[in-house]
Amino acid sequence: MAIAVTNIPRLERELHTEIYPGTEIMTDVGTHHFVKSSSHPDRVLVPQPSDDPHDPLNWSRLRKLVVISIATAVSFSQGLGPLALAPMFPQLMESFDADLAAVVKFTGVCILVLGFSNFFWIPIQTTFGRRPVLIFSTLICVVSNVWRATAKSYGSYMGACVLNGFGAGPAETSQPEIIADILFLHERGAYNTLYFTAYFGSLMVGPIIAGPMAEHVGWRNFFWFNTALLALVLILVVFFFPETKWQRTPPSEISAVDTPPPVDTNDSLEKPTLSTIHNENADPEIQSTTNSNDNNAPTTAAPTSQIVGHGTPCKRQFALYQLSPNGDNIRTLLTAFYIPWKLHLFPIIELSAFVVSWSASVFLTLNLTQSQAFAAPPYNFSSQTIGFFNFAILVGALIGLLTNGPLSDWISMRATLRNRGVREPEMRLPTMIPYLVVCIVGNFVVAFGYEYKWDWRIIVLIGYTAAGIQVAALPAIVSTYAVDSYKPVAGSIFVTITVNKNLWGYGFSEFITKWIEASGFVKPIMMNMSLTVLWCLCAVPFYVWGKRVRKWTAKSDVHDM
Repeated sequence: MAIAVTNIPRLERELHTEIYPGTEIMTDVGTHHFVKSSSHPDRVLVPQPSDDPHDPLNWSRLRKLVVISIATAVSFSQGLGPLALAPMFPQLMESFDADLAAVVKFTGVCILVLGFSNFFWIPIQTTFGRRPVLIFSTLICVVSNVWRATAKSYGSYMGACVLNGFGAGPAETSQPEIIADILFLHERGAYNTLYFTAYFGSLMVGPIIAGPMAEHVGWRNFFWFNTALLALVLILVVFFFPETKWQRTPPSEISAVDTPPPVDTNDSLEKPTLSTIHNENADPEIQSTTNSNDNNAPTTAAPTSQIVGHGTPCKRQFALYQLSPNGDNIRTLLTAFYIPWKLHLFPIIELSAFVVSWSASVFLTLNLTQSQAFAAPPYNFSSQTIGFFNFAILVGALIGLLTNGPLSDWISMRATLRNRGVREPEMRLPTMIPYLVVCIVGNFVVAFGYEYKWDWRIIVLIGYTAAGIQVAALPAIVSTYAVDSYKPVAGSIFVTITVNKNLWGYGFSEFITKWIEASGFVKPIMMNMSLTVLWCLCAVPFYVWGKRVRKWTAKSDVHDM
């Protein structure tokens, strides 16, 4: 028989703490025990899969790997072109008879449109599924790259950049939702790291490929190469990527199942389990169950599906789009469009948006200034050499991605143990400290190295590598903090972040070139670094009072999406 899920007040009394969305209970509490995986007694399946073999959570590991690989290929191929122009600026200036500031606008306009395009793509993705978004966005990227390769005038090429930016929007927002669709919570960390590696890696690999191609075979051939890559990815999506969106029970309708006591009492009572407790409006991916005749009876796992890992998508999941079973598609579409705007009112999400925006701006600064600095005397480097300098950023990004996860987990777990098994999202924020220090060092090296013509090895090996480290780590930390606090609207969170990031990126690209020409490299780069440090320091009050901020929004309807 179904009974109420939550017993939050009793848990709060036993733990002597308040439980708000984002708070996680990492161990059994008194008489409260939580749903366990049948194959791993110490692991909870979050969310609980259905008994349908077509449920993406039940798909085989091979099928999931294929889906994730294709989604990663989409993120990489769509992100390869928009920021690949930096080493080919001299060739573009010659081809279109334009100055440096004019060709830098190609990048700025593209990333501006890319950010705002997600106000179109995410509502479509939420309403009609992930598959149509990946298909049509990749198709648009194919067309725009053909246009880029054949453009004969400045205005025509700018139009191709606008279309490319519109088509590439899902590169920044689709894969996190696909990962959440098909993977359990304990599996998502590694695959989110893969996503960040693929997307940020594409932004760094693009210039590495574009520079040598521009010098040896012409800049237009880079976009023909990109067209071929996108066409291949489009074929893979059409024939091998099933729909991952799955209709699950709304949080407000979840109920627990009354089950008999476990046979092995010692195992049930003594082994701590990973679990998450939410209030009535939170995402109840893990539910406690209580015996209806005895409120003090220990709880046991609800029956877990025996088809986990053995399911497969059905033919319907390869259709071009999916409609909501309740027929409420228009309302879903409008809600998905509205929520990213509403999220700008949430302080935690604004913190995340500003830190991500300016951390990414540190990387964008290198992208926009490398030709301006290294193609000029005394360096006089070629497009190929300047393109190869981006290897340092890529290596730095890999360092950031490989170190951030373990360090963040270690810091938050130690804090959880000190907090008697209760984990708060804010516990990850101290991980920002070493990466902020790296960010500051890298900016100083680049700014003063450019200005005073230091040895290029110092600028690239220290400054560029540091920029790669921080751009992989800082955005991951704060975006995880935001998603942990507001899990049901994870996709909309990334729209909010992306719009904020790309709007600032466009503005920065508009004035940085002329500012450098007038005042040198130090002032604009130090200004950008100072703003990055300012927003990162705003994490300090959130570390202290972030739980109170979550309390303010605990009853918001975003927890019931």
